[in-house]
Amino acid sequence: MTPDVRDGARGRPSRGAPARVLGGTAERPGGQAVGETAWTRVLSLVRQADEVALACHVSPDGDALGSMLAVGLVLRSMGKRVVASFGDRNFAVPRLLRFLPGQDLLVPPAGYPAEPDLMITFDSSTLDRLGLLAVNAGKAREVVVMDHHPSNTGFGTIGIIDPDAAATAVLAEQLIYRLGGGLDRDVATCLYAGLVTDTGSFRHSSTTASAHEMAARLVATGLRTDEIARELWDRSPFGYLKVLGAALERVTLEDGLIWTYVTRLDRAAYGLPYEEVEAIIDVVRRTDEAEVAVVLKEDDLGAWQVSTRSKGAVDMAAVCAALGGGGHRSAAGFTSHESVEATMDNIRALLPRKA
Repeated sequence: MTPDVRDGARGRPSRGAPARVLGGTAERPGGQAVGETAWTRVLSLVRQADEVALACHVSPDGDALGSMLAVGLVLRSMGKRVVASFGDRNFAVPRLLRFLPGQDLLVPPAGYPAEPDLMITFDSSTLDRLGLLAVNAGKAREVVVMDHHPSNTGFGTIGIIDPDAAATAVLAEQLIYRLGGGLDRDVATCLYAGLVTDTGSFRHSSTTASAHEMAARLVATGLRTDEIARELWDRSPFGYLKVLGAALERVTLEDGLIWTYVTRLDRAAYGLPYEEVEAIIDVVRRTDEAEVAVVLKEDDLGAWQVSTRSKGAVDMAAVCAALGGGGHRSAAGFTSHESVEATMDNIRALLPRKA
């Protein structure tokens, strides 16, 4: 594939794109790190396409799935044929996200176009994160990568990549407006789920004035933010509490690092799907004595999906990138096929040593 199209010296995204007028207010809603050449090419490709194939990363979170569905709904309203998917072998929308509109656009990987003319990916920093759909991306004529991870590897033919954006949903909203689309309640619900998920309900350092301004535009469509919050954070099956208890029972604190793990057997005892243990990291990371938190979660195939968090002093994106993953400075992850002990040794070796 050809390199992604970006302006600026040495392939870096150019800064200083003009402010857009959204919702009647001159704002910079995101995408300002993306050169106008890239935006122009993307808009041309979308307008010329009869069918647009959308994809997000495996085990999608609110930002990945919400951004993809929001753009899919708008493209369909424009008369485009739209197909959307993510490349999990066990294809299923996570329970916490089943309230999102637009899921009739989704097809399993087997039903996805084998060689799309135009493919747009959301919130995926590497080709591998597309899972089964990485093969389809490799055969696509054009692949537009929409992402906000600093660790993005630059795969695809066009990059709409802004590490300063609070969420990929910010870039999805920008694409919608640039295409001449608007916000209705369904589109806004999808975008809001992405925005609040990746800002941690506006608690993370990625939260900016623009993020709050975007939230205001979305809420103005008539969203019930209390209902969205309940779906995302205030629901869990009873088995989650038992598995959380097991994870906390074996939690270990050592020299500024706190970590634990969840096995397949832990989950199987209560019929708990893998997706239900994602939030354990948010409990563990609260520990005052630790700068870095790590949770290893064994998936259904026996691999360890590793979630990491930092309070800011340690760049976990760099640590996880060195281990084949990526993410943000304060929240990143990777997949390990080694034992728990070996995986933790690999992480420790990359953490800065205290003086």
